[in-house]
Amino acid sequence: MNTDVPSATPARIRTPEPGDPRLARLALNQRTTANWSLPEAVRGCAAAGIGAIGVWREPLAETGLARAARMIADAGLRVSSLCRGGFFTTGNTSDDNLAALDEAAALSCPTLVLVPGGLPEGSRDLHGARQRVAEAIAELVPHARARGVRLGIEPMHPIFAADRGVISTLAQALDLAEAHPPDVVGVVVDTFHLWWEPGVLDQIARAGPRITAYQVSDWITPLPPDALLSRGMVGDGHIDFTTFTRAVIDAGYRGDVEVEVFNAEVWAAPGAQVLATCARRHAELLAPHLPREGRST
Repeated sequence: MNTDVPSATPARIRTPEPGDPRLARLALNQRTTANWSLPEAVRGCAAAGIGAIGVWREPLAETGLARAARMIADAGLRVSSLCRGGFFTTGNTSDDNLAALDEAAALSCPTLVLVPGGLPEGSRDLHGARQRVAEAIAELVPHARARGVRLGIEPMHPIFAADRGVISTLAQALDLAEAHPPDVVGVVVDTFHLWWEPGVLDQIARAGPRITAYQVSDWITPLPPDALLSRGMVGDGHIDFTTFTRAVIDAGYRGDVEVEVFNAEVWAAPGAQVLATCARRHAELLAPHLPREGRST
């Protein structure tokens, strides 16, 4: 029986078993299995041998922070990232971002992902929105340092500049991050958002120790009507994951590789089937380019 998630790429290798060393760096971003609760996602990762999970704050709130922290620790999982903070341009977000930092610290999570936010309603002032992002990050820095959590600025594809992310390139994100110590403010390298960027490999090298997270999904065409749900499973689209992954590793990144897929067909598939596909694609297309020493802490 074909257990692959519906895609353009058939399964070419067997699903790795739990304990397979090729899975040592694989992390599941929770939105990839959006039909699962946090407890279901934790159980699914443990059963599949996936050692890390990227947690989203909404299902975390449904589960409860203390319960979630115990459950994740008891399952032997790492928290690769917490999604999300930010949205600096759309109102007073200070309290919410401080709460997100507290949650990340309670989960022993190294990175709070910051989605910058789009244009304020009715505004066309892109420059002003970007300036607000810079100011808000500066305000968060001492709070992040006090909690031992790094801020990961996530540049987003330009199609989302109006409503989600006015920071569109890795170069722009690094310009913001470099105003602060690298152990407090870094950048998220997400293949879906950055694969198109001219000179992106040079920017990845420039990022070096500021890379706080490496998130992977593919760019597929034709895009569905809802651009937010246009990410494909690794290997289904146009991104050169060999070159991208080698660049991230050459820059010194030794963290988890987090699969983050927003796609209605993937979300509708059984969660265990999605994880099996993630494991196969990771073992075939990503793991061969990762150092054997595995994740460093």
